[in-house]
Amino acid sequence: MEKVRKIPGILLGVLSISLIVAACASAPITTKQDTPRVKYVLKFNHVLTESETFHKGFMKWAQRVGERTNGGLEIQVFHSAQLGLEENIIELLRQGVPIGQNTDSARLGIYIPEIAVMNAPYFLDSIDDVAKLKELPTVKQWEKELEDNYGIKIVSFNWVQGSRQMVTNRPIRNPGDMQGLRIRVPGAPVWQQTMCSFGAEPVVLPFGEVYIGMEQKEVDGADLVYRNVTDAKLFEVARYMSETRHILLINFEVVSKQFFDSLPPEYQQILIEECDKAGVETSREMEKEVEQLKKDLTQKGMIIVEDVNVADFRRASEATYEVLKLTNIRDKLYEEMGKRNEFYD
Repeated sequence: MEKVRKIPGILLGVLSISLIVAACASAPITTKQDTPRVKYVLKFNHVLTESETFHKGFMKWAQRVGERTNGGLEIQVFHSAQLGLEENIIELLRQGVPIGQNTDSARLGIYIPEIAVMNAPYFLDSIDDVAKLKELPTVKQWEKELEDNYGIKIVSFNWVQGSRQMVTNRPIRNPGDMQGLRIRVPGAPVWQQTMCSFGAEPVVLPFGEVYIGMEQKEVDGADLVYRNVTDAKLFEVARYMSETRHILLINFEVVSKQFFDSLPPEYQQILIEECDKAGVETSREMEKEVEQLKKDLTQKGMIIVEDVNVADFRRASEATYEVLKLTNIRDKLYEEMGKRNEFYD
């Protein structure tokens, strides 16, 4: 893979494990019958803004879990990476801290490289396709490996933000238009190599720094979903939104396996059920809102480029699978799903 230019992100700050454990530790609560019982608290972190549809979905998940457990399990949701950077939070939960994170398979690929295929370019096209992944033998094996070997419990990956598009100051219609552009990406190989395959230079940068990065010309653009652009006000620093649709962004909600195992079985079931339910609802809502968001961005001066040669981008993206050795696992998952492999059409 080509060399990736990196810009230092915002430092995690003072976030000691001892303080989080102290704040999140289970504590006795009193019921109406004055019978003490344990209350569990999960602090859940994500990088998106408070106005994002995903944040509202996480709040809905937290509310429903609290209601079904009669306050026995409380989820406290922190937006805008208030608890720290995504990669650092995952390392904390691996150590048993009662904390959770919204992440993706690209970052989980740091632990199990093949799982990154779920965020690889043009891997899947729809929410219905994502729903099929949960029952695949290979995916179940990955979930078990993350639990047993890395202390990471996947609660749900029913959270789909939609397709990532190119956000730049030049129209993008084919991979040739990407040549020489510095494109912000998250810090994971599959994201980085995707941009390399398109001819761009990937620049690792936290999501919260995309605006200033574009404003100061440190990067020429980013690949994001529509809701990210409106909520982060990127229409102020970018003129074009080109519909490459190169990645269907599947999100994973993960928590500490140690914390999950400490919960009563009924709480474990509720945590998973309500996360799956809220995820599907939120994903469908985001899917429906795209057309209105496009109108909103157009009114704010952005130009939506719809005549993108997606076929050329798909062909270029094959290099991502080859470089990262993901071709065989992609084809295996397609076989397990009964999905036609459009890469060979």
